[in-house]
Amino acid sequence: MADKLAIQADSLKKIYGKDNTEIVAMKDATMDVAYGEIVALLGPSGSGKSTFLTAVGLINPPTSGQIKIGGQLVLNGSQPMVNLKYFRKKYLGFVFQKSNLIPFLSARENVQIALEINGYSPQDSSKRALEIMNELAIGDRADNFPSMLSGGQQQRVSICRALSNEPDVILADEPTAALDSHLGRQVMELFRDISHKRGTAVIVVTHDQRSLDVFDTVYEMEDGVIKLRQEIS
Repeated sequence: MADKLAIQADSLKKIYGKDNTEIVAMKDATMDVAYGEIVALLGPSGSGKSTFLTAVGLINPPTSGQIKIGGQLVLNGSQPMVNLKYFRKKYLGFVFQKSNLIPFLSARENVQIALEINGYSPQDSSKRALEIMNELAIGDRADNFPSMLSGGQQQRVSICRALSNEPDVILADEPTAALDSHLGRQVMELFRDISHKRGTAVIVVTHDQRSLDVFDTVYEMEDGVIKLRQEIS
């Protein structure tokens, strides 16, 4: 496992509302994730997992605490220290519970459009999209529309899309919730391979405890606090 830290989240706190309507969604969320490390974040609904993920994803800044990406301070509490949109685009990839593929585009076009947004020409983006899809063993379905793909195949395409900008960090929120145990296991193993082979830091928020052996480190979140559950040596 790499020693250099991709993500440093220090004492994150998130408060919604104020006075009598105040809700503390996070109160002491701390996590370090190295390049090439895959971690799971477990916890019951309402424990703050998604709040943590959106904070680290620079979508929903914390009320207090600090977030560093690649050693650079990007958020000091709710105060951005960099251009957050640029950092999300350059360094982060997202995978959600639903694949959110565009239904009238082919699988390859769904990946290609993300590449074009990142500055690739149409010709180069088409070539690169297929390369990524072949790497993730879904290239043979490149010309299929999402409705022609299984749930596992759709999620694999969404992971290809997340990899299009070659991110340092992938953040996945319940990516196997809609899949059966076999397909869910395949997706988790795919995340592990991406992390270990590419040196990508991966955080997976999940309720699924059937594939915890896939992860390097397992954390639990309860009442807005993150605790180390298990570290695989």
